[in-house]
Amino acid sequence: MPSFRYLTTTGMTTLALAVSLIMPVHSETVEAPETPHTASETQEKRNVILIIGDGMDDQQITMARNYLKGATGNLLLDDLPLRSTSQVLTVDNDAPDTAVYVADSANSATSMATGMITSRGRIGTSAGDDRDLTTIAELAKAAGYSTGIVTTSSVTDATPSSFIAHVAFRMCESPLQTVPREEETYRFDTRLCTVDSLAKGGQGSIAQQIAGGNHDIILGGGLAHFVYQAENSEDSVLQLAQSSGYQVVQNSGDLASLDPQRKVLGLFADKNLPVRLQGENGRQAEKPEPSLLRKIDWRVGSVELPAPMNCEANPAYGDTPSLQAMTESALEHLAAQDSKGFFLMIESASIDKQSHYRNPCGSIGELEQLNESLATALAFAEKQPNTLILVTADHGQAAQIIPDGSMFSDYGLAVYTPGHVARIRTLENQIMSVNYATNDFMIEEHTGTSVPLFSNREGIGRVPAKVTQPEIFTIMKDYLLAD
Repeated sequence: MPSFRYLTTTGMTTLALAVSLIMPVHSETVEAPETPHTASETQEKRNVILIIGDGMDDQQITMARNYLKGATGNLLLDDLPLRSTSQVLTVDNDAPDTAVYVADSANSATSMATGMITSRGRIGTSAGDDRDLTTIAELAKAAGYSTGIVTTSSVTDATPSSFIAHVAFRMCESPLQTVPREEETYRFDTRLCTVDSLAKGGQGSIAQQIAGGNHDIILGGGLAHFVYQAENSEDSVLQLAQSSGYQVVQNSGDLASLDPQRKVLGLFADKNLPVRLQGENGRQAEKPEPSLLRKIDWRVGSVELPAPMNCEANPAYGDTPSLQAMTESALEHLAAQDSKGFFLMIESASIDKQSHYRNPCGSIGELEQLNESLATALAFAEKQPNTLILVTADHGQAAQIIPDGSMFSDYGLAVYTPGHVARIRTLENQIMSVNYATNDFMIEEHTGTSVPLFSNREGIGRVPAKVTQPEIFTIMKDYLLAD
């Protein structure tokens, strides 16, 4: 395979990491979805719920806490009985023994899904030699568990697809990429995707792998990736999904009437689901404006900061199903299956996506959605105590809480950030300044920090004080599959 294939994709070392101790317990509160199983049946089942806040590092959590609860308040996340740290690991695709210090969602989600370190851009595949890696969802399914994915992104996006698909490059979302068309314009070299086409012996695009898969429930966006003609078929990918037994739902009302005897594919937007909050009148972070004198000499002049703003409801959100509503439906559906239990991955995807575009209100609203979904998961765990809940992030993201006006202004100096700033009014009638400064391009970038890992009481004795992301896979595998 020519070397260009790996220029923008991701890599991995072949290390499978293991962790952990054993000690069951139970969980938190809130109304749980009803389940048809008896108490004795539920005691025998074991479930893992992995909740991922995409880009949800401590800065993002603190922003949301300050805005939603106040500086002395608590998010539900803060009340979980166990907090650990997860180190994000990445390698270079062409030199898989070489560390790379900033991840993307594809390689970091793959680490958690497979227990292997890989390179940026890879979905369920190894760096360098491009092997398909078995995921926790696939292991669970093979062992008699039900499996589900819930996300506010397209279901073909990097994080969800890393648990249920295998491609060399994350952009290979539909047959349009694996079998490119001359009349289309592509943002990348499509040879990165054709290597995974059925014609080349691959498993096809991410959408086609999902359509032909056997997971019990998949909910999110991404309808646009399923409308194309499936590879080696006269049908569209959506028709292929229906032929393989999926009940396809496309509006929030359908979530109340899912057939428990059928697999479910819910696609509620063409691409990612709209976010709940936005900046006032659609504003995002803006650059401070130095005076002419300040531009001439840093010791004189002044600087004008962007005007403060409120967060407001996003009019595009409409009747979009909330992450909590999708979580409730997924838990009800999985609990109704005749299985040994289930694995469910839940992602609040646009904490990250809104941060890329310097929209702190959008990120805060999506972290609020994660918090609500966590409440539903904890309520479920109260009724089914053998349920391990893990909450973490895939990587760090742009966004820093900075002073609202530099401390150097006390000395008459007009010091200001070279980045973009959003000044948000909080419920405490204060201004929270959020700074974005990873670059001066239209899209901010990830950062290389470790990320938090939380758990309910079931994680006590199983989750150590510090883990690497591949060890999260081992914790989940040991919980579900250990004798």
